[in-house]
Amino acid sequence: MNIEQTDVLVIGAGPAGSIAAAMLNKQGFKIKIVEKEKFPRFVIGESLLPRVMDHLQEADLLDAVKQGGFQEKFGAKFIKGEEVCDFNFAHQYTQEAWTWTWQVPRANFDQLVAQEVEKKGVPIEYQTTVTKIEFEGTNSTTTVVDKEGKEKQIKAKFIIDASGYGRVIPRMFGLDKPSSFAPRKTHFTHFKDLKRSEGVDGNRITVVIHEQRTWIWIIPFSNEVTSVGFVADPEFFANHPETPTERMRSIINADIHTKDRFGDAEIIFEPKTIEGYAISTKQLFGDGFILCGNATEFLDPVFSSGVTFAMESGNKAGKLVGKFLRGENVDFQTEYTDHMMQGINTFRTYVEGWYNGDLHEIFFSKNQDEEIKKQICSVLAGYVWDLKNPFVKKHQRAVKSLADIIRMRKYAGA
Repeated sequence: MNIEQTDVLVIGAGPAGSIAAAMLNKQGFKIKIVEKEKFPRFVIGESLLPRVMDHLQEADLLDAVKQGGFQEKFGAKFIKGEEVCDFNFAHQYTQEAWTWTWQVPRANFDQLVAQEVEKKGVPIEYQTTVTKIEFEGTNSTTTVVDKEGKEKQIKAKFIIDASGYGRVIPRMFGLDKPSSFAPRKTHFTHFKDLKRSEGVDGNRITVVIHEQRTWIWIIPFSNEVTSVGFVADPEFFANHPETPTERMRSIINADIHTKDRFGDAEIIFEPKTIEGYAISTKQLFGDGFILCGNATEFLDPVFSSGVTFAMESGNKAGKLVGKFLRGENVDFQTEYTDHMMQGINTFRTYVEGWYNGDLHEIFFSKNQDEEIKKQICSVLAGYVWDLKNPFVKKHQRAVKSLADIIRMRKYAGA
């Protein structure tokens, strides 16, 4: 059997794996990426947050992405009936934060980033599946099979698992853990968006509240195509046709905010459905491995946090694994797990607040406090590690208390 040697094996060529590989490559290590799929490949998570710009810049990938022609994103709009809440990333609390990012067809974005990593000297083997991993201390032997069925082994000093929903190490070693969130379902597709409004308003991401626990994402791209998805409890979809296209047409026409714009628009691909996507893990690292991106934990698509966590974890993993391989002392629990869980738990509070109605009260309240709005805006921009921000440092108390105060004022006013 063919045997290869590398310093670090990265499983997965998505944003988490590409950022991790780029960071380690900058430090002079020998890196190999294996990717199960053939790129470009479709994936959701199409609206980035400004925080990712820091990671693209540090990995020397930002200039290349700027040449991709993606739709620039400067904020987000939330709609509930006739009420509108608008967040502008230029008006946020965190200092020296990026005030814009992109909305991207992930197939194109992920391929562009991966190709740039390859140009920097990191080999990527596509359509290559991991079938077995054996650890001996922190060293490992990974068996992979390519698209032609040829098998080989890759010996590495460390493994970064950025396999996304494939969750290679968690599934192989029994590390998967159910999410604390109730199961939800999403039904989505891309439309040819010929009725898009002119100017900024037509190009911005919009989140529409259809019902209390049902919402719609509208994510315009720069190519006149727009991603539209419905997220709801599974029983919501039982009231609509079973066939994917008929179901999408039915729910599109059931909401005033999507009916006129997309009711008769061309559907680019047959609508897809994903359910039970929230997942967690028992640990984020172990002897000889570290988990990144969706291989760690995925919460919910509502605030577009997935790619931010992917790049944050890839950046951190690349730095820490580099330190470890240089013989420096690394506290993976404090420097990686605790760091990542700070961000994950902050967004968890906001996801919970979205579905229990607390954030609806806050977003659509009258006479909003502009300083508080800036603090929340920084969270929505992905700066969930800024502990100077009260809505990050004490996220649970801050969100719940503010929602309760608004409810009491409404009741007193009534």
